[in-house]
Amino acid sequence: MIYLPKYLVIVESPAKAKTITKYLGSKYAVKASYGHLRDLPKSQLGVDVERDFSPKYITIRGKGETVKELREAAKKADKVFLATDPDREGEAISWHLAHTLGLNLESASRVTFNEITEAAVRNAFKHPRRIDASLVDSQQARRILDRIVGYKLSPLLWAKVRKGLSAGRVQSVAVRLIVDREREIQAFLPKEYWTLQVSLKPSQAKPFVAKLMGCELVSEAQVVEISTALQKQQFVVKAVKRTEKERKPSPPFNTSTLQQEAARRLGFTAKRTMRIAQMLYEGVELGKEGAVGLITYMRTDSTRLAQEAMTEAESYIKTQFGPSYHTARQYASKKNAGTGTHAQDAHEAIRPTYVERKPDDLKATLSSEQYKLYKLIHARFLASQMSNARFDTVQVDIEAGEHAFRAVGSRLVFPGFLALYEEENEDEETKDAGELPALEVNQVLSLVKLSPKQHFTQPPPRYTEASLIKTLEEEGIGRPSTYAPIIDTIQARGYVEKEQKRFVATELGQVVVGILTEHFPELVEVKFTAALESKLDAIENGQSTAVEVLREFWAVFAEQLDRALAGVDKVEIADEETDEVCSLCGRNMVVKSGRFGKFLACPGFPACRNTKPLLKSIGVACPQCDGSLVERRSKRGRVFYGCSNYPSCGYVVWQRPSETPAGGESK
Repeated sequence: MIYLPKYLVIVESPAKAKTITKYLGSKYAVKASYGHLRDLPKSQLGVDVERDFSPKYITIRGKGETVKELREAAKKADKVFLATDPDREGEAISWHLAHTLGLNLESASRVTFNEITEAAVRNAFKHPRRIDASLVDSQQARRILDRIVGYKLSPLLWAKVRKGLSAGRVQSVAVRLIVDREREIQAFLPKEYWTLQVSLKPSQAKPFVAKLMGCELVSEAQVVEISTALQKQQFVVKAVKRTEKERKPSPPFNTSTLQQEAARRLGFTAKRTMRIAQMLYEGVELGKEGAVGLITYMRTDSTRLAQEAMTEAESYIKTQFGPSYHTARQYASKKNAGTGTHAQDAHEAIRPTYVERKPDDLKATLSSEQYKLYKLIHARFLASQMSNARFDTVQVDIEAGEHAFRAVGSRLVFPGFLALYEEENEDEETKDAGELPALEVNQVLSLVKLSPKQHFTQPPPRYTEASLIKTLEEEGIGRPSTYAPIIDTIQARGYVEKEQKRFVATELGQVVVGILTEHFPELVEVKFTAALESKLDAIENGQSTAVEVLREFWAVFAEQLDRALAGVDKVEIADEETDEVCSLCGRNMVVKSGRFGKFLACPGFPACRNTKPLLKSIGVACPQCDGSLVERRSKRGRVFYGCSNYPSCGYVVWQRPSETPAGGESK
């Protein structure tokens, strides 16, 4: 007789299924849906705007076998539990599963857990609930809004700019931020200014540096005049102020700060960070232990911590560092930009599921990227529960005739959280400060050296992934779970490119943003988009309905769309012509953009289909021949640097050289 499990549990991924199977026992069969089973059709709008925006869902192509398998398993089970991720998207997947499998939406079949540990999973199955209709409505409203914008604007862009273009509701705002920054940079006029430092020496002590204060230096002539006068002056200590300063640790990670810090410290893209975090959450094979979930759910706006986690951290810190290094801290969630409402706080911050699993103990069983990200999460969580770092600071004011100078010194007294987790010091006055010699009021100092320096004001920097994510979060655009797809999409569409890890708007991106700004001003307006996010949150909280939000949006959007279709002029974007001659037909080749960046193509397409890689020189000579190093891309899209004489010279390096390299790899 074949034993059939009594209960069926459905999750999104096989990795998650494997991890929780060992916690539930033989009465449970755990299967994966492999994400969404249903979605709006790709071939049409799929939303009936005349009937309260009723969506038309169909089974996603290629999911037929999965649907069949799950239906058969559901028929044989006494009860079906839907254990998809604990967020809007996960709730929607469960709702679609319930419809697809014919489950009763009123039954308590929904199970959620913030971490995949035995205690959390078993406890969740003791407290199943009904599918949260408000959460589902919020996800559907977002999906419908994005579909309306994408499917209604795309034909406009095809007709007025170029075929194959598309526009997204949130992505367009992100592109506008990058375009606006580029315009700021282009319009920026640098201004000259100078700084003046002096090296001063007390008797019987090493020299130290002080900065000129209270005087704006705008020309070399002014600096020369002051420097000449200072050489005749006596430098006297007028005040010595000693204080103790403290630096607090940062909160544990939420999705946004994890993406920012992984970009800054590890060089990970947002997409890569989320992919690795998903693995750590769903379960990683740890030898005899099997699949183990190492971190809590990685899509969260919250910095809140469970009391059990804080207790674990306290024990770990006191054992590893000592009682003086521990300070229990609970962090309040930030308020959403422009709304005054708190960020979604359904989950905890991102933290290790069990803090005693030290990163170095797992290094042999984790991949390199898993180890690096887990170590970052582990350290940040512990640091958030550690004591402040304490510094003794000294501020010395010095007088030289009519001019005032200041020197600042800093000495670490107690490292606190810095013993584990080094953070950037944002205090401009003390971040580069070293220790000063002992100084007293009225002490006379010897002038060792005058160091004037010319500067020019700099334009605002182009966005990196980290700074763009930070801006999106601060402005309330999108949600942390959407940042990685946003960044991925705007690059794939050719609206922005990366140059030395910073975003640059392409001509295409500037044209599209120009059209949207003129004809759909609200759509690419930061405050409007942030307010719309708040309305989606209101649906989730049961304070509004999807139909109300969609009607309000459509009333404005439809009118603007009609005017734009009649009023937008055709925009021609000429391809950039190069000196490279097509080897097949002799025409000058042009620069085109493709999936993996720019390439050279013959303008005679489709009669001539010749293409070549676009070799972008980085100004570094090849160490093995008379060629130069150029930027290339692998089949997976990863940038590397190789000789321009390839294949006769196979020199290649993965890291961008700053000068003629001494060695490399040959293929």
